[in-house]
Amino acid sequence: MIELIALIIFIISFGGIIFILVRKIPVLVKLPQNGTTGIKEHRIFLSIEEKIKNIFSKFENQIIMHKILSFAKVIVLKAETKIDHLLHKIRKKVREQKENDLKK
Repeated sequence: MIELIALIIFIISFGGIIFILVRKIPVLVKLPQNGTTGIKEHRIFLSIEEKIKNIFSKFENQIIMHKILSFAKVIVLKAETKIDHLLHKIRKKVREQKENDLKK
């Protein structure tokens, strides 16, 4: 009994969807293909849209700048560690030379 009720609801729902599609297909065919509606937007909406685009472009520029600066930071830190190791070796050699000079 429950299956019969579910089947009836399914058939009625499917029929309703088909009915709506049949009525709306001619209207959908008349719509332009490129997505424009043919309605001119008001200047206020155009200016708001332009401001939002500018904000997003600035955000994208900040992301690019962040990546560049992060890369530069990594390079500088690598150079700093190499210089630190070289200075440590030089100090060690100087210390060893001083110890050798004192022993003589």
